Amino acid sequence: MTPRDASDDSRWSDLDRPPLNAMALRRGLVREGGLWSAVDVVPRTGSTNSDLVDRAAAGKAAEGAVLVAEEQTAGRGRLERQWTAPPRSGLFFSVLLRPAEVPVARWGWLPLLTGVAVATGLSRAAGVDTALKWPNDLLVSVDGEERKAGGILAERAGDDGVVIGVGINVTLRAAELPVPQAGSLALAGAVSTDRDPLLRGVLRSLEDWYGRWRAAGGDPAVSRLQETYTAGCATLGRLVRAELPGNRSVVGEAVAVDGDGRLVLATKEGVREPVGAGDIVHLRPA
Repeated sequence: MTPRDASDDSRWSDLDRPPLNAMALRRGLVREGGLWSAVDVVPRTGSTNSDLVDRAAAGKAAEGAVLVAEEQTAGRGRLERQWTAPPRSGLFFSVLLRPAEVPVARWGWLPLLTGVAVATGLSRAAGVDTALKWPNDLLVSVDGEERKAGGILAERAGDDGVVIGVGINVTLRAAELPVPQAGSLALAGAVSTDRDPLLRGVLRSLEDWYGRWRAAGGDPAVSRLQETYTAGCATLGRLVRAELPGNRSVVGEAVAVDGDGRLVLATKEGVREPVGAGDIVHLRPA
């Protein structure tokens, strides 16, 4: 079966990749008193994050709005990296959150919270072991090798909101991998690659974790977010290189994730340096 050509608009041109059922997703996720207020599925867009930020700015999106695309033509990851995948080969979606009860200083935990929620939801729905690379990559094992199967990008939406985008490779085949370090749930041996229950599982997990964190005023210890993230973080215990803004880099052992969500590195000079932003390269296995 060959992937759909970009010029082919048939929803069923690749029978291994059926379209999402928007109506069923709404029935399963939008409920009175729940977090999710709307679920929209579009066949194609540039970036669900950009679209949802624009909707929020125009007053056209409430907290809990979910925007899903079957295909993204200008998907973005951290550090302005591009995210590309064939149509309907993954889950590409963004959500709008407005955590009014939480001090803005703690909003930096939202990408890590989303990582925990995605990993938890996929473990249950796909039956595949996942791990988190700090701060927001989802890792799976393919033929004994660690591969990136997903990523998370958080952006501010005005003064009171955050849009969080998630991209997950679900049925990406080996020949379709954009880089050798990429992977997918299918290649990792997932027991299910049906995207409808996978998306429902991830969003229900996100609703659960967001509710706990918000009820705790964003405290990562009280909500057990810090403990859970640390337990699932594949970066801890490894020698890593942190490539920081300003063309600076630090090499050290990743020893902790602190109360602000920063990765703490122990350098050979005996210094413990917290890293709040940057790119992390794993230099040796845990």
